[in-house]
Amino acid sequence: MLDLRQFEVLRAIAREGSLAAAARALHQSQPTIAHHLTTMESHFGVPLVHRGARGAALTDVGRLVLPHVQAVLGRVRLMEQDARALVEQRARVLRIGTFPTAGAQLLPQAVRKLARQGVEVSLLEGELHTLVEALGGGTLQTALLISQPGQPLDLGEEFVLHALLDDPLELVLPADHPLTARDRVPLGLLRDEGWILGTTDWDPADRVLIHACAREGFEPTPVMRTDDLTLLKGFVAAGIGVALVPRLGMTGQETDLAVRPLDGVSLSRRIGLAMLRTTVSSSAEELLQALREQARDIEARWGQKP
Repeated sequence: MLDLRQFEVLRAIAREGSLAAAARALHQSQPTIAHHLTTMESHFGVPLVHRGARGAALTDVGRLVLPHVQAVLGRVRLMEQDARALVEQRARVLRIGTFPTAGAQLLPQAVRKLARQGVEVSLLEGELHTLVEALGGGTLQTALLISQPGQPLDLGEEFVLHALLDDPLELVLPADHPLTARDRVPLGLLRDEGWILGTTDWDPADRVLIHACAREGFEPTPVMRTDDLTLLKGFVAAGIGVALVPRLGMTGQETDLAVRPLDGVSLSRRIGLAMLRTTVSSSAEELLQALREQARDIEARWGQKP
C-alpha cells in the first residue's frame, strides 16, 4: 500500500536531487529513504528514480507521478490547517485569493455574510499567476480569477472554475480627446493611438484587446505599462495614451477622463471563482453562493446604467 511517507520521499528526491540530500531534508537516514522509494517502486512495478554517481533524477513515470504526489500532500496539509484552526480558534477559516478590482467590488459583502456565520477569512491579493500557484500549492482554498471569455483557464483536474461575471472593458480617453465627440468609438479609429497596457503578456484584458485589434488589421502600440488602475487612469488623463479599463475598475468620479463604449465590438474579461473539485468545504460553498448574489446585484446596477 502507498502511504504519505513514500510521497514525501519522492517529492524530496525530486527537489533535492539525491537520496542523501532528501534524507537530510527529511531528517531521516538514507537507508530509510531508500526503503520507502523501493516500496513505492514495487507498487508501480517500474523505477521512479534514476540513481547515479552524480545524484538522482525522476524517470518518465516518476515525473508523471510527482504532480499527483504533490497534490495529495498539499491536500493533506490543507486538511491539517483547517482542523487545527477549528480546534484552536473555534472558527472555520477560509483562505481566499483575489485581485484588486474583483476584491473591492465582489468580496466585501460576501465576506461580511461569512463572518456572520462564524467563518474567518484570510485574504491573499496577487496577480493571476501568483493566485494559480497558491491554489496548486494548497496555500489557498479558493480564488477569484480572471480569464478571456471562451478561453477558460487550465487549472488542472483538481480545480473547477465557476463563472460569476463578465466584466465589460470600456475605452478611456483624455477628456479633451477629439474622439470624445462620438458616443461610440470604432476600434479602427484607434490604430494610431498609443496604448497603456498591463505589465505581463498574459493579462486577459490585454489579450482581448490584441485579438480585437488584429481583426481590425493592426497591433496596439504600448507607450506605458502598469497594473495599477489609478496610475493608468492618471496617465490617460495626462494624454499619454488611451486604454481599456474594466467596468469594475471605474468609480464614476473620473471627471478628467472620457469613457466610451467601442462601436461594433463588445470586449470583456470573465471573473470566476476557482475551488477544489472534490471535498469542498462548506465555507467555500457559502462563499460561492454569496458571490453569485453579489454578481447579480452588480449586473442589475449595470443594466440601469444610462
